[in-house]
Amino acid sequence: MKELSKLLGYREDIKVVDATLRDGGLVNDFYFTDEFVKALYLTNLRAGVDYMEMGYKGSKEMFDVNKFGRWKFTNDDDIYAVIGENKDTGLKLAAMADVGRCDYKTDIRKRSDSPLDLIRVACYIHQIPAAVDMIDDAKNKGYEVSANIMAISNAQEGDIKVALDMLGQSGADVIYIVDSFGSLFPEQIARIADLYGEYAAKYGKKLGMHAHNNQQLAFANTIEAVGDGVDFLDATYNGMGRGAGNCYMEHLLGFLRNPKYNLFPVIQFIEKYMPEIREGGAKWGYDMQYFFTGHLNQHPRSAIAFTKEGRKDYAQYYTELVGMD
Repeated sequence: MKELSKLLGYREDIKVVDATLRDGGLVNDFYFTDEFVKALYLTNLRAGVDYMEMGYKGSKEMFDVNKFGRWKFTNDDDIYAVIGENKDTGLKLAAMADVGRCDYKTDIRKRSDSPLDLIRVACYIHQIPAAVDMIDDAKNKGYEVSANIMAISNAQEGDIKVALDMLGQSGADVIYIVDSFGSLFPEQIARIADLYGEYAAKYGKKLGMHAHNNQQLAFANTIEAVGDGVDFLDATYNGMGRGAGNCYMEHLLGFLRNPKYNLFPVIQFIEKYMPEIREGGAKWGYDMQYFFTGHLNQHPRSAIAFTKEGRKDYAQYYTELVGMD
């Protein structure tokens, strides 16, 4: 009976993070209408989603504000204008800050002066020292903080261990496993989660999972992470995200057994809003070119270019990737 209870039960410590505005914004340069953002926010409330990522804290010195929508430069006042105060809702708000691409000391205000609850610091393995500075800055300002090490499929295990030890000693609350290239398989996620878990246990951290769908494994890898003790799970509506996209929110909520999550509002939102996004020219989701880069453990930038150019010569593109041309 105990085993059956475990099989049919759910983990109360799971947190679902909606990354649609941020990762999805990479598809349409963050040009979301206020109606879309407000509807997404209300849907997350109805669906029981735990966190909603409001975009990037991009540097206006580095990026041309005329070439991107407002959620590339997530501004506290914009959040207030579109969704209001967000007080006592149960839904927490987040923003991502990339190492080297944001002005975090000035653009991230004190938590008491902001509608944001969580700052997600993203970095590559060689940027860990700078990431720790950003993490501690956000923590000192009163935020929850996550650390997202990108492109770990290209990193050496020894370097990952050093990075995890440094992050463990930082103010980060959550350390994310990030399959940036969508190249990892569930058995690899299990081993990585075990490694990350050692440091999480040592330093009292939570773990998160952010998956890409290049090999159509974003959902499978996220499920694997759940079984491996990972608590924070990223997903996007209809899988909207860079290149092949992310773990589908509708799949994830359909899988989780916690009755706090409600799938139906997600379905309603997708039916009403996602076709319009696609009709506007935004393209994402699995296709052969993304499979190739995932299979070869390469950044999807060339596959994204392949898509934008309308190419269909998959065999030729594959030979270019493997250097046979």
